[in-house]
Amino acid sequence: MNIFSSLLSGKTQQPEVKKQRRGIEIKSEREIEIMRQASKIVATVLKEISQMVQPGMTTADLDSYAEKRIRALGATPSFKGYHGFPGSICSSINHEVVHGIPKAKKVIRAGDVLKVDTGAYYQGFHGDSCITIAVVEVTPEAAKLIRVAEEALYKGIEQVKAGAYLLDLAGAIEDHVKSNGFSVVEEFTGHGVGRNLHEAPSVFNFRTREMPNVKLRSGMTLAIEPILNAGSKYTRTLSDKWTAVTVDNALSAQFEHTVLVTDSGYEILTDRSKV
Repeated sequence: MNIFSSLLSGKTQQPEVKKQRRGIEIKSEREIEIMRQASKIVATVLKEISQMVQPGMTTADLDSYAEKRIRALGATPSFKGYHGFPGSICSSINHEVVHGIPKAKKVIRAGDVLKVDTGAYYQGFHGDSCITIAVVEVTPEAAKLIRVAEEALYKGIEQVKAGAYLLDLAGAIEDHVKSNGFSVVEEFTGHGVGRNLHEAPSVFNFRTREMPNVKLRSGMTLAIEPILNAGSKYTRTLSDKWTAVTVDNALSAQFEHTVLVTDSGYEILTDRSKV
């Protein structure tokens, strides 16, 4: 889940005293195993949603399904009630960028570019992931945008290992997006994830000097989530105070994984191919 950086300090549970690197939690083996389970729940639900979406359904239908499945799998929805958010998923369609509120009147149609973002809270830890779904047959432009968004996520993930730096993955994402003619949304970033849904550090998808270039350590867990627009990189927020849309009504796509930093590289905790 993306959210404004001012909310990154929000606490969902009282944290224990942990070994940290500049305020960044290093998870223990026990905590990592719990995060694997939380993330597996997220991956399972997103995979099932990707297989069930069809024209005529509403985003409220998907939200209801996600909440029931997350709870049936022994977790609670991370998003529901988070800073007042009303849904268990964020469901953003076409020019909606992030934080779309599920609604009974929001009907999914053939050709839509549908972003579904969700999280699960399990035994004190969160998993977080997002997918973009091409509903039936989309335009060639939309198909390319979705493909490049997913490729950009993996370009970033491939840079992850102990000793690497956050801007290594940010640069890899930015270069791939721009080389394909799309723009990187800069108003929202990835983030650390674990005991809290949003933790330090901010995980940028573009090169910047606004934040320290954090050196990665084994045991860090990151939500990496590039967001691409087909047109302008700029967004605006609707009157519901949540839904961000492109300023030019161009399409937007997003993919996200919860990723563990290891000594030799990375582990994708929300890997849908393993559920």
